[in-house]
Amino acid sequence: MRFTTILVILVLLGGAAAGYVFWQERQSEAALAGFAVANGRIEVERVAVATKYAARVAAMLVDEGDIVAKGQVVAEMDTAELKADLAEAQANERQAKEAIGQAQAEIGIREADLELAEIELKRATTLERKSVGPVAEVERRQAQRDVAVAALKGAEAGVENARAALLAAAARVERLRTVIADMTLRAPTEGRVEYRLVKAGEVLAAGGQVATLLDLADVHMVVFFPTAVAGRVGLDSEARIVLDAAPEFVIPARVSFVAAEAQFTPKFVETKTERDKLTYRIKVAIDHDLLVKYRDYVKAGLTGNAYLKVDAAATWPDFLTPKLPPPSNGASSTAPADAAQGSANP
Repeated sequence: MRFTTILVILVLLGGAAAGYVFWQERQSEAALAGFAVANGRIEVERVAVATKYAARVAAMLVDEGDIVAKGQVVAEMDTAELKADLAEAQANERQAKEAIGQAQAEIGIREADLELAEIELKRATTLERKSVGPVAEVERRQAQRDVAVAALKGAEAGVENARAALLAAAARVERLRTVIADMTLRAPTEGRVEYRLVKAGEVLAAGGQVATLLDLADVHMVVFFPTAVAGRVGLDSEARIVLDAAPEFVIPARVSFVAAEAQFTPKFVETKTERDKLTYRIKVAIDHDLLVKYRDYVKAGLTGNAYLKVDAAATWPDFLTPKLPPPSNGASSTAPADAAQGSANP
């Protein structure tokens, strides 16, 4: 008899619990009328820091997890050989400048020679007209004048060649300075160092990466919704994110991207039922200013749910009212997030 009573009580308690759970689910469904929910994971855009030219790594100046500002030096590549080439190019540039001076001096000499040849030709011509000098002398002086003219033109061409050589030398100097500057690898954006990929002394080919950064300005959750939802969601519309790791907090967000094409499409799309199976990629982004305040709490790869408003007249339920932890100690820095592989699953 006692066993039967206990069994009845347990059955009643189980039924009550099941009823309560069912009631809660119905209440939750009612509260989410006008909203859509899907699971996804936090993602952060990655940025590679790479060398433009083949070189040896001279120094790595960051470690994994470091916060870096835009333009901060991440690594230094070896420039000893380039600096030697630069010194040689600068010497060639100086020589080219001196060559211009010499060529211009040569012009002065050739102009004086031409002036003398013109005077002597004029004198020989005058004497020949007076029948005092021979015609051969006039011809000789004309030939000398022609040689002087050609020499002057050659000197002028020498100046132009020297100037061209100077321009080429200056261009080489500038190019080497640019290459040397490019050997200082800087962060293209503010962020957190995800991976330090090399050590000092390693030799990299052109395009070789030294580190990857997490872009602090783009932290988001990617979710997938069917046509019925994607078609009713507007860009910049309100959203909420609740992470599995911290379900007590609700993160305000906004829809930043809705794919123009379906991600998963049946082989043939002919009927309405088949069209309803189309799934669209939607990106729910967390505001950058919020990330600045809560950078230490945002981790890429964390799973959770994204809630989207699909009915403009709907009111957010109380349990989706934004609720955040105290700001992190690094609130003054820009908010990056730790890395994780893979993308969200629908």
